[in-house]
Amino acid sequence: MNPVSSTNATQTAANETTPIRVGLLGAGTVGSQTARLLVEQKDDLAQRIGRPIELSGVACLDPEEVDFPWIDKALLTSDTASVVDGADIVVELIGGTGVARTFVRQALENGSSVVTANKALLAKYGPELYALAEENDADIYFEAAVGGAIPIVRPLRESLVGDQVKSMLGIVNGTTNYILDEMTTKGLEFDDVLKKAQELGYAEADPTGDVEGYDAANKAAIMATLGFHTNITIDDVSVEGITKITADDIAAATAEGHVVKLLAVVENSQAGVSARVYPALIKQDHPLASVHGSFNAVFLKAEYADDLMFYGRGAGGAPTASAVVGDIVTVARHIAAGTTGPSIPMYNDLPKAPLSASKAAFAVNFRIHDTPGTLAQVAQKFADHGVSINGVNQDLKPTDKQPGYDGEIQQFRIVTHPTDELTLRETIADVCTLDCVDGEPSVLRVLD
Repeated sequence: MNPVSSTNATQTAANETTPIRVGLLGAGTVGSQTARLLVEQKDDLAQRIGRPIELSGVACLDPEEVDFPWIDKALLTSDTASVVDGADIVVELIGGTGVARTFVRQALENGSSVVTANKALLAKYGPELYALAEENDADIYFEAAVGGAIPIVRPLRESLVGDQVKSMLGIVNGTTNYILDEMTTKGLEFDDVLKKAQELGYAEADPTGDVEGYDAANKAAIMATLGFHTNITIDDVSVEGITKITADDIAAATAEGHVVKLLAVVENSQAGVSARVYPALIKQDHPLASVHGSFNAVFLKAEYADDLMFYGRGAGGAPTASAVVGDIVTVARHIAAGTTGPSIPMYNDLPKAPLSASKAAFAVNFRIHDTPGTLAQVAQKFADHGVSINGVNQDLKPTDKQPGYDGEIQQFRIVTHPTDELTLRETIADVCTLDCVDGEPSVLRVLD
């Protein structure tokens, strides 16, 4: 036998039995479930990978506080850097953009691959980290960062690279979808549902990131970057949350055959790339209208594949951990084969579409003094700004009394023909100067 061949065969055999080390950063809801899957399914995972895989360390703030039977206490440490340095694959589940960025960069500079669910980190520093991974012949995978268990990142990154993605529209935040769904099906107010969501663990003690739309905006930035091969960060995303949605808005939408959903919308048009998050009215027979609870769904339109839909659990420890471990297996297979996965090409420098380029129909709910001529005054303001009115609904329930005003404060709703957002804002600001208008109106886009 050729001595060189014998040596190579011995090295190959050794490699096949050497475990691939996985360092876990974070042992919270998702981290603990990720560890569980790695430990309890290690034999199956080894068969799928072609090499053994082992949990080599678990970094957390207070090792004494972590008590899961499937995590060996000897693996727990607060020395995060040592876990990073001792791993072939670093799984970042810390969250945030500070410490997480430091350790992800450390891992990649070491030549270790990274799996992360950190949408905030990728929305702000994604292109920087993608380039660093390529420079160091390492992988960076992040399926769980968008849509929980829904496989949307991999199709954008691999399955559709032969196509041209035109737009994506979806529900990508389970907390807000649960809140709006409860308001719709049970007629509850926002604050009451939010409290219930917190009690059930669907919403954080500080729910700002979810209810103000920032979580969905991070995901929109990632989807736009992958879909259009251009640098879109969280700073490029226009964001509106759901905190101003009232039970009256929900009731009016229901009466008109609509439901309210918080949507992430990314598009590549002649005006440029846009990434936006906002609550919108969609028809009750639209597929997204039937997305209930904490489920997520994304519609994607491509030049040749046409319409695609991705649907599934968008949150929760076990579903998200499933996506994380799926990435770990993919990266481990690459290590076993002595290769890396495809890089993320960022070859486009596409312009960002201005707000004026986005046109939509809008439903505007006003609270007004119920006096003769009020509707005419409001309609005239719309006409002055060139905004065409498609319909008016005055058959909405009276709301309340206003101190110093003897009459009722009445609701009425104007639905416009498509107009740009800036013009609509100027129109509403002008309408609100009228003495007959009480408070700030609610504004919702109307999607076909």
